[in-house]
Amino acid sequence: MGLIRKSHHADQAVRRRHLPQAAAWLLFVVVTGTLLNLPDHPDALKAEFFLRLPLEVPALAVLLLLVGRRWQPLAAGLVTLLAALILFLKLADIGTQAAFQRPFNPYLDGKMLVDGWNIAAGNLGQVTAFLIVAAALVLFFALMMLYRMALGTIGRTRGIARHRMLSAGLVVLVAAGALKAFSGLPGPPVTAEAPRYLAARLQLVADAVRDLRAFDRELAQAAGPASGKGLFSAVKGRDVVLVFVESYGRSAIEDPRYAPEIRPRLAGIEEDLAGKGFASASGWVTSPTVGGLSWLAHGTLLSGLWTDSQARYDRLMISSRPSLNRLFAEAGWESVAVMPAITMDWPQSAYFGYDRVLAAADLGYRGKPFNWITMPDQYTLSAFQRLVRDRPGRRPVMAQVVLISSHAPWTPVAHLVDWDAIGDGRIFDRQAEGDEPPAVVWADPDNIRRHYVDTVDYSLAALGSYIARDGGDALFLIIGDHQPAAVVTGPDASRAVPLHVVSRDRALVARFEADGLAPGLLPPPSLPERRMDGLRDRLIRLLGQQAR
Repeated sequence: MGLIRKSHHADQAVRRRHLPQAAAWLLFVVVTGTLLNLPDHPDALKAEFFLRLPLEVPALAVLLLLVGRRWQPLAAGLVTLLAALILFLKLADIGTQAAFQRPFNPYLDGKMLVDGWNIAAGNLGQVTAFLIVAAALVLFFALMMLYRMALGTIGRTRGIARHRMLSAGLVVLVAAGALKAFSGLPGPPVTAEAPRYLAARLQLVADAVRDLRAFDRELAQAAGPASGKGLFSAVKGRDVVLVFVESYGRSAIEDPRYAPEIRPRLAGIEEDLAGKGFASASGWVTSPTVGGLSWLAHGTLLSGLWTDSQARYDRLMISSRPSLNRLFAEAGWESVAVMPAITMDWPQSAYFGYDRVLAAADLGYRGKPFNWITMPDQYTLSAFQRLVRDRPGRRPVMAQVVLISSHAPWTPVAHLVDWDAIGDGRIFDRQAEGDEPPAVVWADPDNIRRHYVDTVDYSLAALGSYIARDGGDALFLIIGDHQPAAVVTGPDASRAVPLHVVSRDRALVARFEADGLAPGLLPPPSLPERRMDGLRDRLIRLLGQQAR
C-alpha cells in the first residue's frame, strides 16, 4: 500500500508540473499554427494568412505521439528550439523588411541588434528602451516555456487516448495532404512552408559566405589610382564639399505625397543659386542600402566598391583600398569629416584618411538635441564654416559633411534662423522642445510622413541657404545616402537617391552634364539610375584635368 501511495503521489507531482491535456493540445495547435503562418514581411500581416492549415502541425503532433518516453524530452526540446528559431527569424524578417526592405540575414546582421538598441535608446531614452526590450524578451521566453510544457504534456499521453490522438493526427495529415494535392477541394489553404523557409535562410548564409569571398577578390583586384598625386587638377586651389543628406531619396522628389513640398523647394534653391552665379546639374544614383545603415553608402561612394552589408564594410575598413578622401589628401587638400552623429569612438575613420574629424563634441553645439539628432543641420553647416573654411592660411579643403536633421524619428522639425544669430546653438532650444514626441509621431503613419518631408525640406533649405551665403568658389557634391524606410516610400520604391552638383564654374558643371546629369536641381524621371560605387571613378575622371 505504501508503494502504491508513493507512486500515486509521484504521479500527482508530475501532473502538477505539466499542463492539462486539453490546454496543452490547444496551446500546441495555436502557437505552432500561428508561428508557421506568421508572414516574414510586414505588408503581409493580414488575417487571411492565419486562416491556413500548416501540414507541419499534424506532422509534429504525430511525431510527439510516436516517440517513446525515453526520447520524448529530447523531441520536445528540439521542437521547442525549432519553434523559437522560426519565431525569432520571422520577427527579425519583419523588422529588417520594414526598415531596410530585405530579409534578415543571420550571418551578416548580428551587429544590427546593437545598432537597433542605440537608435531606440536615442529616440526613446535608455530606461524606456530597456523596459521595452526586457518586456519583449520576457514575453518571448515565457511563451517558449509554456510551449515546452505543452509538448511535455502531449508526450505523456497514454493508452487509448494516445492511440486515438495518433490516429486523429494521421487522419488530419493525410486529409490535409490530399487537400493540398487537389487544391480545388473546399477548405482552408494547406501549406508546408517551414522547410522552404529554413532552407532559404541557410541559403542566405551560404550566399553571404560566397559574397564575402568575392568581395575579398574585389579588394585585391580593384583598379584605380593608388595615389592621389596629380589628380583633381580641375578643382585645384578650391574647396570640394561632399554633402550626404540623410534619408534623401528619389521618393522625396517624385512621390505625390512629397513632391508638392520638395520640388518647389529645389526649384527655389536653383533660382536663388543662379542669381548668385551658381550652375547646377542633377542625376540619380542607386544606393547600396535603404532605410538606414548610412555608413554603407558612405563606404560605397568613397571606396568605389559596392558595400551593401556590414560584413563587406568591415572588410573594407581593414583594406588598403584608397578612399576618395585619402586621394584628395595626397593631392594636397586637407581632408575633413564633419560628423554630427558621431558621439563615440570611431576607429573606422582611420580607413578614410581624414586629416581632421569633427565629431559631435568637436562642433561646439550647446543647444538641446532634437531627440536622436544631436544638432540641427543649419548649426552643422555654420560650425563647418567657422571651424574649417573661415580659418586663415588654410589649404583647400575636401570635406565630407553629413547632415542628419532628416534622420528618423523626424521630430522635432527644425526651421531656419538668422545665420549671424546661431552662436553656440542655444537659439535652437525652443525648436528642440516644440514638436510632438516620437511616440506620438510614430503612432500614425500619416504623421510620420508629414514629419519626414518637413525635415527633408528643412535640410535642403539649410543647405541651399548656406551655399548661397558662403559657397564661394567651392564645388558642392550633394547626395542622399539612402531612401527612407518603407513606411515612408512604400514597399516597391526605387533605391535611387538624388545627386546634385553645384559650382560657379559653369564649364565644370557642363562636364557633369556631358557625363549624363541634367541641368538644374530637378533630375528628370527619364535619367538612368547609375550605381553609387561608380561615382568615385567618375569624379576622379571628371575632376582630373582643368575644365575649359
